[in-house]
Amino acid sequence: MSAPADPFRAARESRGVLRCPFHGEEITMILRHADVRAASRDWGQFSSDAPFRVPIPSEEAVRSMRQLPIETNPPEHGEYRALVEPFFARAKDPGVIAQVEALMARALEPLLAGHPTEVVHGFALPVQSRALTYLLNVPEAEAEVWIGWGIHVFKVTGGDFKQGTVLEDYLARKFDEAERRPGADFFSALASASFRGRALTRDEQMGFANLAFAGGRDTIIHTICCALAHLSARPEDLEFLRADPRRIVHAAEEFFRVFMPLTHIGRVCPAGAEVHGVKVAPGDRVSLCWASANFDAAAFPEPEQVKLDRKPNPHLSFGFGPHLCLGAPHARLILRTLLRLCCEHVRCVTTVAARERVEHEAGYDRPLGFESLQLRFERI
Repeated sequence: MSAPADPFRAARESRGVLRCPFHGEEITMILRHADVRAASRDWGQFSSDAPFRVPIPSEEAVRSMRQLPIETNPPEHGEYRALVEPFFARAKDPGVIAQVEALMARALEPLLAGHPTEVVHGFALPVQSRALTYLLNVPEAEAEVWIGWGIHVFKVTGGDFKQGTVLEDYLARKFDEAERRPGADFFSALASASFRGRALTRDEQMGFANLAFAGGRDTIIHTICCALAHLSARPEDLEFLRADPRRIVHAAEEFFRVFMPLTHIGRVCPAGAEVHGVKVAPGDRVSLCWASANFDAAAFPEPEQVKLDRKPNPHLSFGFGPHLCLGAPHARLILRTLLRLCCEHVRCVTTVAARERVEHEAGYDRPLGFESLQLRFERI
């Protein structure tokens, strides 16, 4: 299985930018690896201090508070980030690692019976949800609520925004409970946290939690499913990993590079900007196109090839600079654990049926994994 089609190659190699409308807003997409990295560090010109406008399309219609810490700039960003870093660092704790390993083994066991299994909703979603309980230090039973939301917190399958405030209503209840009965969990920590000498507001608390649920959900689900589909299409790659499990670390990074779930992220230009001759008006947005940068031949020789031993691999799937994804260790733990268990217990994976998901925009069509994926696993 080769990498998915790269819709940005021609524009990246010719101009380095692509102008594309998104829901009525014309956005300049920055495409080259070096340019995306440079813009990620230049928060004066390319600012994240833009509530609702960091995601593309913007999210004024689906949430009522700024997501934290992602929609702030340094130094405020670093101070906000420090409040929740201890929870995301739990992915490196031996106890949490053991919990994730046990969870993955339990989830994989029924698949090894050899019956076709739908893995998007039937495997990846439950694994992601239950693993998140370990990160946030809440009871695993809480995951049943999150599983009920489906793949996307804000969107239904097919891409339309959901109606209502299911996530916000849920988070408000959790913070109310944390104030009444504080514990050692994520919600209690935020309910008692202070920022620059004052208590966090409820909107700030909600902003942290909103991002925790929206940012690491379909991204991890997407990567799990695409990695399994790849092992189905390229059984020799499973054998390659099985021959030396030390290769799993590099293989996981290559899967993150190639099966990049997030196409891009927005930045606002407060004073305007010029990118490769394209002028951006003050207050307009550019996008840092991670998906294009990850296929830039200047950084990745033969970028269209999936090379499980690729190194170096300076992919940007977790962002770059001060906004490097807090959840990166968690995502790595989940994918590496899955690959290791597949090497130990799975002889081969066969695709029975698949319905692909494609991001359709005016300037490009980009494959984005699967709406559904039915696989059959053969036990060793």
